[in-house]
Amino acid sequence: MFQALETLPAQEAALRQASCRAHLGRLQPGASGLLVFSRLGIYYLTGTFGNGVLWLPTEGEPVLMIRKGLDRARLESPLTNILPFRSYGDIEGLCAGAGSPLGAEIAAEMGALPWSLANLLTSRIKNVRFVPGDAALARAQSVKSPWELNKMRLCGHRHAKAMCETLPQRIKPGMTEREVSHVIWGIFFEMGHSGVMRMAGAGDELFLGHVSAGDSGNYPSGYNGPLGLRGEHPSVPFMGYAGQIWKRGEPLSVDCGFCLEGYQTDKTQVYWPGASAMPDEVSSAQAFCMDVQRWTAEQLKPGAIPSRIYAHVIDWAAREGFAEGFMGLGGNKVPFLGHGIGLVVDAWPVLAKGFDEPLEEGMVLAVEPKQGIPGLGMVGVENTFEVTPAGGVCLTGESFEIIRVE
Repeated sequence: MFQALETLPAQEAALRQASCRAHLGRLQPGASGLLVFSRLGIYYLTGTFGNGVLWLPTEGEPVLMIRKGLDRARLESPLTNILPFRSYGDIEGLCAGAGSPLGAEIAAEMGALPWSLANLLTSRIKNVRFVPGDAALARAQSVKSPWELNKMRLCGHRHAKAMCETLPQRIKPGMTEREVSHVIWGIFFEMGHSGVMRMAGAGDELFLGHVSAGDSGNYPSGYNGPLGLRGEHPSVPFMGYAGQIWKRGEPLSVDCGFCLEGYQTDKTQVYWPGASAMPDEVSSAQAFCMDVQRWTAEQLKPGAIPSRIYAHVIDWAAREGFAEGFMGLGGNKVPFLGHGIGLVVDAWPVLAKGFDEPLEEGMVLAVEPKQGIPGLGMVGVENTFEVTPAGGVCLTGESFEIIRVE
């Protein structure tokens, strides 16, 4: 009686499953398959945001076991084996009955289970060796298919239009950070934002993003990013503070992601009040960050090593005298230059030390060189780039300068 809003094409699902199996074979060659527990991981491999468990065997058909929403899963997913289940104790029997039995060694998406549920799982499935499977899933997700890239390109186009064309017409100096946040939400929803931003890190949350006027850009932050903010409240350190007014002579930094049909792009735009001259420290820091972004984008080709890109930029910042505030002031400083993005904001890989696997065509990364200026705030850029043989192609517009707002 019902029709799915979207059904994942069977060929697309098969492509993703094959990629995950290939990475699993390389990283955990003894594993007979992967158990996926996160709803987002299940969505990636099946097309439905399932409440349950997915068994992806190295050989044979996947088995999606659903606690609730069985009829919806069957509408949205092309999988053949979509079965009801109640307990982890049902998993072995259901998979064997579907012709895809578990093996003696099983990879598990361990980051998706709290300790209590992991203990419950191992008590119900005995005589099995569990090994980590998260890395295989993350690497599969890092390379976007043409189907995914089309969604991200449209997402980035709307993102750029919202922040570079529409928002400057609707904000003005004298507004509070919270007022600006509400204007952004209104514009984003007008343009189709799904209203959800997702993070991969355990316990990490995100709501809209960061709106930081003046020294809020250097306010102490527990979020794993360089831009500080006061936020709504200590319990909701996102969006903007109702008591912080955007004043003349200081920057407004907006770091807000856009989500369309589950896929996200990331962008930071800095605004300056009026036509008054910017301090030299603002203009020089912005120019340096734009140069870093331009150079980094040129390096985003298949085969490039993320850790080498990061090391080059850190040395560059030190040579140019920007080391102190580059990628955050004081405790806000973060040890990376950018990050993968897609179904989550904080995806693999990261432009940072230790990430030595080469980039691949079809990866998408957010590059975010930013500079904290003591007593004034933070400037810089962030945009989302697709890795191509010709270098990074920006999905979130081509305007990177500070935008003046009257």
